[in-house]
Amino acid sequence: MLEIGLTGGIGSGKSTAATIFVENGASLVDADQIVRDLQQPGEKVFEEMLSKWGTDILTSDGQLDRQLVANIVFSKPEELTALNAIVHPAVREEMTNRRGAHLNTDNTVILEIPLLVESGYRNFDAIIVVDVDTEIAVERLVQHRFFDEEDARNRIDKQASRESRIEIADYVIENNASFEEFEEEIIECWNWIESIERPEIGRPLPLLTPKQ
Repeated sequence: MLEIGLTGGIGSGKSTAATIFVENGASLVDADQIVRDLQQPGEKVFEEMLSKWGTDILTSDGQLDRQLVANIVFSKPEELTALNAIVHPAVREEMTNRRGAHLNTDNTVILEIPLLVESGYRNFDAIIVVDVDTEIAVERLVQHRFFDEEDARNRIDKQASRESRIEIADYVIENNASFEEFEEEIIECWNWIESIERPEIGRPLPLLTPKQ
């Protein structure tokens, strides 16, 4: 299998890129979806978060209130550190399980990882970064995802810088113009992915370990 790391800041459009890659034949391992799955009632991550922050982080029907958790962790660095210590090991393990399902195939697997820079993971055949101007990202988050502007800026500030993402990229998709232009860039990137020399089937599953 060919493994492509895909990342970008919040509001960059990386999930749109992932969707179009899948429409063109790729398989997707989505770190954000894995987090949501692991935060369902009864899952280990859910139980550990409940133990840390109590029932105040739940909605009236017993689900995790993700916005409330975000308000807590993005306002206090120590709370974000605590959350990461709970979530990241579990996500890494589940990502390995889902990647393993494609082992010994010729699939192109897109690993959508918002915190790819922060994680230090580099064991991919290529890394793609979706880049967007910060002010445009804030505007889109407010208009289309109904974020409070302060919350949007706070989340962006807590993530890796645009420069640090671009530094590790093998390919950068710009998303500062119209959707049609963005879509064209994604298709051009897919054509580039298709040109990459594919690993031999049967190679061991690369470990998701931070680069030393």
